[in-house]
Amino acid sequence: MSAKLPVVVIVGRPNVGKSTLFNRLIRRRVAVVEDSPGITRDRLYAETEWRGKHFVVVDTGGILFMDEDPLVEQIRVQAEVALAEADVILFLADATAGLTDDDRDLANRLRSVSKPIFIVVNKADNANRDLYASEFYGLGLGDVWPVSGLHGRGVADLLDEVYALLPSAEELEEPKEELRLAIVGRPNVGKSSLLNAFTGEQRSIVSDIPGTTRDAIDTQIEFQDETFRLIDTAGMRRRGKIQGTVEYYMVNRAVRALERADCALVVIDGVEGLTDGDKRIAKLAHDSGRACVFAVNKWDQVEPGDPLVNTKSAPKRDLMRDLRDHLPELSYAPVVFTSAIESLGLQPVLKTVLRVMENYSFRLSTGVLNRLIEEAIYRRPYSSKGKAFKVYYSTQVGTRPPHFVLFCNDPELMHFSYKRYLENQIRKQYPLEGTPVRLTARSSHVRKSP
Repeated sequence: MSAKLPVVVIVGRPNVGKSTLFNRLIRRRVAVVEDSPGITRDRLYAETEWRGKHFVVVDTGGILFMDEDPLVEQIRVQAEVALAEADVILFLADATAGLTDDDRDLANRLRSVSKPIFIVVNKADNANRDLYASEFYGLGLGDVWPVSGLHGRGVADLLDEVYALLPSAEELEEPKEELRLAIVGRPNVGKSSLLNAFTGEQRSIVSDIPGTTRDAIDTQIEFQDETFRLIDTAGMRRRGKIQGTVEYYMVNRAVRALERADCALVVIDGVEGLTDGDKRIAKLAHDSGRACVFAVNKWDQVEPGDPLVNTKSAPKRDLMRDLRDHLPELSYAPVVFTSAIESLGLQPVLKTVLRVMENYSFRLSTGVLNRLIEEAIYRRPYSSKGKAFKVYYSTQVGTRPPHFVLFCNDPELMHFSYKRYLENQIRKQYPLEGTPVRLTARSSHVRKSP
């Protein structure tokens, strides 16, 4: 998503099919769709195009104006923030339910919005249901567009009209290169609170109810002349406990968020300390090959005041020791202590991510690498079943993360413990804070084709 692209916002009361239409417009399943109201709670952004014009589609939570539930109030605020940044508004209603009082309330609220508004009546799966849509002309907001978000009926005609209101590609600025940071962690550790603190606005809904964030949500911020795309993800739980539920799809979204991220910000609840769930999520980030930073949130509840003060306090030492003891494969990941509620430790997190990303793109010359590996093997040779492990040549084949290939006499001889030793020798010379290192052994013998 680029902030410079025009924005099309979908709004409507709950359960009219906003997420279904959103997925249809962006041509992939991003928003969680389930036949119960309230599944979408935050604003969800995705980029798409129609006839060569690119734009951003925003899915919002269902809007109700008479409900006093605090979570409903936050959803309403989210939708109103989306309306403020919209270039075009799709007011979605339900053909099968007809015109409701909630539709009228929303229409009255939209009368003061000086943006193009399309009344889109969803679930018009056939021509007979087109007749149901005619009553929505009574809202006095303009033409009515019967569509089926599920089957795609009428959506192309609607997009043709939206297309006419969007600027052409020549009118758009080139988007800046961005750093994609996935905020991951167990439910209720403060991921959305951190996102809101970073952006300085209520970008994601914050609630004490675990699982409030249902989708992976993108937003952009600027920091030290760099553009960050922050991806807030649903809290991840063990797959075996969530199969067949909405949370199963939430975990899949979080995994895919890691796949499209450059760096994972693994959020840990400082009050609860390191848990088995934290370990699973951190290992998932490591296995995905992403750069990694730990953010220990809610630290104001452990030690009052600025979390950057007294960096060697006993509680911090204890937590750092737990991380190193229980996650030795992630000993390279820096740890930053934060308080999202108090907006403390936020700049150090972003500065750490920038530093980590430099290491993520680290490149080592072939000559230096070969000398380093040769000296490491000389200091600590390795053999198995009487056969010595020999490396003839080493080279770096990739970055993000740094990936080194060792051409050797027998790849099966490189035991995982010796592989870790060689990795540690590289890190001894080049600490490479925050980035995993990939070592691959390959045979130096090239087999000729018969």
